[in-house]
Amino acid sequence: MTNLPDNFDPFASRLPDFTENLNVPPSGNQDIDQAPWISVKGTEETASTYVGVAIRPRRLAAMAGALTAVFILLAGRAFALQIAEGEHYTALAEGNRIRVLSTPSERGLIYDRQGVPLVENQPTLSLAITPSDLPTDIERRREVITNLAKLGGITAESVIESIGDIKARGLQPVVIREDLSHQEAVKLSVETNGIPGASVAVSTKRFVRFSDKMESLGHLIGYLGRITKDEYARLNSSYGRNDRLGKAGIESFYETLLRGRFGRKEVEINAAGREVKVLAIEPPVDGNALELTIDVDVQEYLERTLKSQLSARGLRRGAAVAMDPLNGEVLALVSLPGYDPNQFAAGLSAEEYARLAEDPDEPLFPRAVAGTYPPGSTIKPIFAAAALSEGVITPRTTILSTGGITYANRWWFPDWKAGGHGPTEVTKAIADSVNTFFYYVGGGFEKFSGLGVERMTAYASRFGLGKKTGVELPGEAEGLLPDPEWKLKTKGEEWYIGDTYHFAIGQGDVLVTPLQMAAATAAIANGGKLKRPHLVRGLRDPQGNLQEMTSDNSDDPIISPEVLRTVRAGMRRTVTEGSAKELQSVPVAVAGKTGTAQWSSTKRSHAWFVGFAPYNSPEIAVAILIEEGGEGSTLAVPVARDFLAWYFGRSINND
Repeated sequence: MTNLPDNFDPFASRLPDFTENLNVPPSGNQDIDQAPWISVKGTEETASTYVGVAIRPRRLAAMAGALTAVFILLAGRAFALQIAEGEHYTALAEGNRIRVLSTPSERGLIYDRQGVPLVENQPTLSLAITPSDLPTDIERRREVITNLAKLGGITAESVIESIGDIKARGLQPVVIREDLSHQEAVKLSVETNGIPGASVAVSTKRFVRFSDKMESLGHLIGYLGRITKDEYARLNSSYGRNDRLGKAGIESFYETLLRGRFGRKEVEINAAGREVKVLAIEPPVDGNALELTIDVDVQEYLERTLKSQLSARGLRRGAAVAMDPLNGEVLALVSLPGYDPNQFAAGLSAEEYARLAEDPDEPLFPRAVAGTYPPGSTIKPIFAAAALSEGVITPRTTILSTGGITYANRWWFPDWKAGGHGPTEVTKAIADSVNTFFYYVGGGFEKFSGLGVERMTAYASRFGLGKKTGVELPGEAEGLLPDPEWKLKTKGEEWYIGDTYHFAIGQGDVLVTPLQMAAATAAIANGGKLKRPHLVRGLRDPQGNLQEMTSDNSDDPIISPEVLRTVRAGMRRTVTEGSAKELQSVPVAVAGKTGTAQWSSTKRSHAWFVGFAPYNSPEIAVAILIEEGGEGSTLAVPVARDFLAWYFGRSINND
């Protein structure tokens, strides 16, 4: 082994001589800027050498400043996320785990006046999806929707349409297929278990009873339908995008009372959107039950009688109203043709709805309250009452009917009977519907001064014409009481005496609804008290107790009872001697007035009858209209005869 000296450095011989290559002496005061990328320090005593890159002080300061700025920004953002916006992001995180869902209330039932339920809430199973649980990736979302649609037996397009705006629909499940069978529901519960947000939901479907026997119940009760975008925008404080609400009839008018108040449920969900735990519950408040004034038996028989007469003449369109003249309670309200509201509950296809909407007989149109027609001679008792009240005539005033009148040797206004009716006083004028008498009463003739259009309009308005009755149904029409101002504004024409004459016999531009005529007839029957027709008697609690609705009816007469005694005598004479003799077969005394309302030069007139019974102690008032039925005595009177005979025959048999 070779002996090495004590100061031997085995690595010293391997070090390159930097000073030699760069011509830099190993020591001395060499300017460092001449070799900016190398630093060499050393002395002969230390024999040490350092190699590195030189950074100018200004550049180093800039880098340090930049690093400091980045640090400050990161620290500020961390502060904002953790402190200033911490609650917000915590809530978002919780929102992915905890949801607040609405829980539907039980919709209130609807009963007839005898306590017979007219609707039911039937449980139904539906396939639903929660939009917010769908994947955010577009392709993945499309795949999920396509798969779900295939399992549900529906199209992907219908699912997308049901979901709509995902952000707007939020956390509430959206029904994409209704009325699943039990077997379908079980199968889908299993098959959709791995699909984000998919579920089988339990809900209720509104079912109208007796609709298979009474198509007129559709107009009366109405139906529920899915909320539209416009309705949601207007009602979103209390409704969800998946909710149903009343679309027609009582269901629509009393939507708030029937609906009740939805509850809230706070639940914990898992990553798949499935409910795993209920955290809090605010129970719903069930809707109020309504008891109607309608008698389901009266409704059924009046519809059956009207439909029978229509079918016998090859007709389909008509309306009939029966009401209590003492308090305004509507016992039956019939519009034909009607529709089955349960079709809407099941969900109509676009083609099925189009068939209903485009049917020329308009089965969706509630004629009894929204149809407007010339009243024909049924308005004559009102103008007789007005003329008696204003002293234009007395009960003994006699006018000679010779077949019509000629005004200014130019215009001929005929009576319906050739040659006229001879000497006529007011009860005969009502019974025989003498036009000449009412030409005099309305517009006057020669030296005889009539009411004039202003007073005619005023009295017709007293009897409720030209304005809504206020019945609890949407879409009620006002009708029309024409006057010179209206004609000038609407038609750009002056008012002529012929307009007044036509008005006086219920022709021309005057329009009324069947319900208005029933209410006006009831006011004549009860001695001059105009009662607002109404359909709801009150609210029923779960124990069946009735809380009656507050009535806004007045007992103040709109006209003298003495005057109306004369008018009623004329209406009774219509049955005993005039155009409604068929009604003598009814087991009680009936009073009434027929009408034949011309409205087209090419189509048949509308047939009318209005009346009440018993004559001396009225219990019921009726109005019957048959579109294009011809003379009221021919078609409308038989409907009244059959209905009133059944109605009072039923009462006699029950006694």
